[in-house]
Amino acid sequence: MSARELIVLGTSSQVPTRFRNHNGYFLRWDDEGILFDPGEGTQRQMIFAEVTVTQVTKICITHFHGDHCLGLAGLHQRISLDRVPHEIEVYFPASGQVYYERLRHAAIYHNVGKVIPRPIRQEGVVCKTDKFQIRALRLDHGVETFGYRLEEHDGRTMLPERLEAAGVRGPAIKQLIRQGELEVNGRVVRLEEVSVFKKGQVFAFVMDTRLCENCFELAKGADLLVCEATYLSDEEREARMHGHMTARQAGRLAREAKARKLVLTHFSQRYTSVKPFIEEAQAEFDGEVIAVRDGDRVPVPKRQGLPQEQEPQEVPKGFDAGSQSLPFFGEGK
Repeated sequence: MSARELIVLGTSSQVPTRFRNHNGYFLRWDDEGILFDPGEGTQRQMIFAEVTVTQVTKICITHFHGDHCLGLAGLHQRISLDRVPHEIEVYFPASGQVYYERLRHAAIYHNVGKVIPRPIRQEGVVCKTDKFQIRALRLDHGVETFGYRLEEHDGRTMLPERLEAAGVRGPAIKQLIRQGELEVNGRVVRLEEVSVFKKGQVFAFVMDTRLCENCFELAKGADLLVCEATYLSDEEREARMHGHMTARQAGRLAREAKARKLVLTHFSQRYTSVKPFIEEAQAEFDGEVIAVRDGDRVPVPKRQGLPQEQEPQEVPKGFDAGSQSLPFFGEGK
């Protein structure tokens, strides 16, 4: 069984606070571990959250403001120190490659890590595997910034009782999946007779941007939408001036994009309570809204349209189900 969850490592914006670290978000997606925007202190936050660097398979950087990338320096060195055996691809705006190289070589270390830079030069699919693809679209932040959208490929879930009734067993099942139909005991069995359509799940990451058209494209139909909410709506003018969004705008985005669950983050240091952020977003969006704290773990919603027993549910040892904080983190109420 597999697990899909967001592990929140940091939730502050430009300045960290006593209770909030710079950005950092680890998406556990089956056997992939995708780290988004590792700001300063991410390596230590990962230790607290029991996330190891060997679990990271990809790193996605939205832009090169410090609160979204300064953790790269330490992470590159830790990848080599721990001798991570697999390749780790790093996606980032190509216009910021000089900053990426500076971070990668910020100090002396024995560089043996299998890190593969993937500078993004244009919008579109930047990564494609046999299970999902990742799209990157430009956002509106004043410096080149990309948002990310992970799209699982659509598929089919096989129904054991129908396979048995049709006499399809063993290696014949894979043959049926590959061919779409199979002759069994003189009768043609079609794939759709013994399976149900399984729509791929979607994760969207919208960070540091004014509300713009690509925000909606990234968030469209997302099962889990992570969105910046740096300000409350009474500071909307300042938000726009600095290339950010308000909690109310994040709620509007979730509503119009028909997302299922909205995660608010990237809060300005001026705010000591997240309650008004939740209230503003809920005024626009009637789905689930979470204003995350450092250490929260947010499960990707269960797949729609499938029986519960067919849905991946396992959570790795050391993590609780639900959205709870690890005991070492705190936050003002």
